[in-house]
Amino acid sequence: QVQLVESGGGLVQPGGSLRLSCAASGSIFTMGWYHQAPGKERELVAAIRSDGVTRYADSVKGRFTVSRDNAKNLVYLQMNSLKPEDTAVYYCFAATNWALLGKYWGQGTQVTVSS
Repeated sequence: QVQLVESGGGLVQPGGSLRLSCAASGSIFTMGWYHQAPGKERELVAAIRSDGVTRYADSVKGRFTVSRDNAKNLVYLQMNSLKPEDTAVYYCFAATNWALLGKYWGQGTQVTVSS
């Protein structure tokens, strides 16, 4: 069992930046982020393996960057050029595989992009 604790959400204007952080209780192969907007399904935003390989949703490529500190079991999501459509609850996740099966979840943090 892996516990995940997120931080860093909030309100930001369009075009602004935010950085989300997530601390895991132990080391695990894959970490990353999903988001869920009201009335929509939870969607993958970005994932990173312990060897640094990443994957991103098309909607965030070039704007968001996922990174991790393996020594401290931390994963980050740097979000730049934020748009109103990025507004959602962002969930940190962890998995023992790259297929993202059997995920562990954080409690979620709200990101609101609005003027």
